[in-house]
Amino acid sequence: MELTRRGMMQGALAGATAGALGLRAGWARAALELSGATVEVLSDGHLMLPAEFIFGPMPGEELAGVLQPFGMEPAAALTPECNVTLLRKDDMVVLFDAGAGATFQDSAGRLGEALDAAGVAPEEITHVVFTHGHPDHLWGVLDDFDEPFFSGAQHLIGKAEWDYWIDPKTVESIDAGRTAFAVGAQRRLALMEDSMTFFGDGEEILPGVAAHMTPGHTPGHMSFEIRAGNESVMVIGDAIGNHHVAFARPDWLSGSDQDQPMAAATRSALMDRLASEQMRFVGFHLPGGLGRAERDGSSYRFVGENA
Repeated sequence: MELTRRGMMQGALAGATAGALGLRAGWARAALELSGATVEVLSDGHLMLPAEFIFGPMPGEELAGVLQPFGMEPAAALTPECNVTLLRKDDMVVLFDAGAGATFQDSAGRLGEALDAAGVAPEEITHVVFTHGHPDHLWGVLDDFDEPFFSGAQHLIGKAEWDYWIDPKTVESIDAGRTAFAVGAQRRLALMEDSMTFFGDGEEILPGVAAHMTPGHTPGHMSFEIRAGNESVMVIGDAIGNHHVAFARPDWLSGSDQDQPMAAATRSALMDRLASEQMRFVGFHLPGGLGRAERDGSSYRFVGENA
């Protein structure tokens, strides 16, 4: 299926803790206090996706049964949230992903307003860390004049992800519906090259922040474990992309992933770890962002924490 901006447009809060942190309902999805650190989930708006973009490869009859408890239909348009993670620790103010910016979808690109509600100016951000290079995570890195939106920040991206998007051959080899993704990523990353720092799997990229390779959604997709004292939370980007079928059947192939079998294997392994360790995590497209995974027989369920 060709996925264009126009086609996607045709597809069709905060809790008490967030209030205590001075966040405005609607922009703040959730907040979590760790030892000496605060993790806040801010809204960049939401996407408009045709159902086929995710459900295309899935078995129709079984899919209907999975979606029924959520009040969803297999053919209905999807409007997943976009949740950007903000970490405040010591003298660091860190964003995980930069949002969609103004040129991807009209329903997204609201991160500037969310930061304003959180009392943070873009120039106060010290680091921007990317999970991957898709438009809703990367395109907000530049302003309307192609200048860095977070002018005082160091920008960090996994080397494998950088290599994939900056390679001119990617535009030719990527699925036709994602050609605009590749063109947009290459242009923005090229403009940001001088301020970009690269890292690999397993590295501590910032004090208390470790990178974990979670490939498949994109070739170099990364998740990040934030640890403070004995507490931790994982920023998982799109490694687990929704709260319904990804939890009920993490082994199913999803149309949203570039390497679908690899992404399913990654998702299954990550889900098992998160459920086993009962580690909180922030998912970019999960309701409210913050939550846990619980086992439900042979599958899982998402337990949100909007507080």
